[in-house]
Amino acid sequence: MLESFRLDTAGVREVLKGPEVRSAIDGLAGAIAAHVRPQVPAGTVVSVRGYTTDRGAASVTIEDVRGMAWQARDGVLTRAAGEVGLEVRAWQR
Repeated sequence: MLESFRLDTAGVREVLKGPEVRSAIDGLAGAIAAHVRPQVPAGTVVSVRGYTTDRGAASVTIEDVRGMAWQARDGVLTRAAGEVGLEVRAWQR
């Protein structure tokens, strides 16, 4: 017998915005930044910014005009994300 299942969307939203998810996301973003720093010239600022949309999120930014070139040529951010166990895929609508 198959029982019915109803997703508690308000509960899921609460969890995704909660402190446990925020902590996990911030930790992963910090780990990515830590993997990027040795790959760029000394003194290059690699910043982490946590924010919330419909869920906890974070960005890792190479604060140097050459950052886009390093990502395009060497994939420094993509590789760092992979090194912490994340899968990077092309964004799709």
